[in-house]
Amino acid sequence: MSHGRRAAMIAPDHPRLSIVRQCALVSMARSSHYYVGKGESPQNLKLMRLIDAQYLSTPWYGSRQMARHLRRQGYRVGRKRVRRLMRRMGLSAIYRKPRTSTPHPGHRIYPYLLRDVRIDRANQVWCTDITYIPMQRGFQYLVAIMDWATRTVLAWRLSNTLDSDFCIEALKEALAQYGTPEIFNTDQGCQFTSRDFTDVLEQAGVRISMDGKGRWMDNVFIERLWRSLKYECVYLHDFQDGPEARQIIGAWLQYYNEERPHSTLADDRTPMEEYARRRAA
Repeated sequence: MSHGRRAAMIAPDHPRLSIVRQCALVSMARSSHYYVGKGESPQNLKLMRLIDAQYLSTPWYGSRQMARHLRRQGYRVGRKRVRRLMRRMGLSAIYRKPRTSTPHPGHRIYPYLLRDVRIDRANQVWCTDITYIPMQRGFQYLVAIMDWATRTVLAWRLSNTLDSDFCIEALKEALAQYGTPEIFNTDQGCQFTSRDFTDVLEQAGVRISMDGKGRWMDNVFIERLWRSLKYECVYLHDFQDGPEARQIIGAWLQYYNEERPHSTLADDRTPMEEYARRRAA
């Protein structure tokens, strides 16, 4: 069980159980119940927004090169500060995709199943990823479930933490609305290797595939979604809070699915049109 889920189970006004006893029952330290995460300063949030935008163009930038870029923009920052902010955002050089999820040493890693597989059917392969969303007073993380062949976004969720709960909610919604894929492909991030997440897939009879090292290209389709989302939506708005981000991002994702012709689909079809066509075939 994730920390977020355990914390949600604590009832401060419980008539019989003290907070100490409730924390013990859910295997959570009492200090964790009272802990409030320290937010970033307005200056750091601005730097994180600039780092995020630059990373889309130059994903090979590490903290040293990113610090140079920011200094050329007039910001007096050192490498250590930039490195800490990039880690907070889940960004790492070399890899094309943001490392918003990292492996957990105690989680099972599933074999990679997509080598030399032709993916051309709806619900043949689904994939998922997480990206960073900047706001005026903080930031959130966005997860999306995508149908690989048609590029359709089947479900999504925003969260202010990287617990697995919001990923599981998006997965359950996609399964309920669109059926069961043959294969679900992810990276080896702890959100996707967690037992809670993989149990949902196994109980639905879905084969689980996980990218190994050097397989970042397998998520290139959802990475292109992030790029379009940020340039066409996120960076055009200065989200004040989570509800506003949720409303505007939700509207853009609906536009992406149902109105925006996709450059890789024939006859200027939208992802949802392609999804419906291939399911009917």
